[in-house]
Amino acid sequence: MKKDNEPMSMVNPSTDKLMGEVDSRYGLVVCAAKRARQLLDGAENKARRQSTKNVTNALEEIAEGEVNYTFAKADK
Repeated sequence: MKKDNEPMSMVNPSTDKLMGEVDSRYGLVVCAAKRARQLLDGAENKARRQSTKNVTNALEEIAEGEVNYTFAKADK
């Protein structure tokens, strides 16, 4: 479990924690990228611990279960 005074790094949140929140690595990358873009465009940051980097904030939100996603089926 993360502690509030634990420094942010590339291993926090851990890959294991992130993979527990999504169904695949592809889903994680797509979700994090889209959420980071939303944060860049001015969306409210829901992460408990905040960074100056939008991708880190997006990954924190995913790890905390604050972000949900669904994939739409492609039109043929």
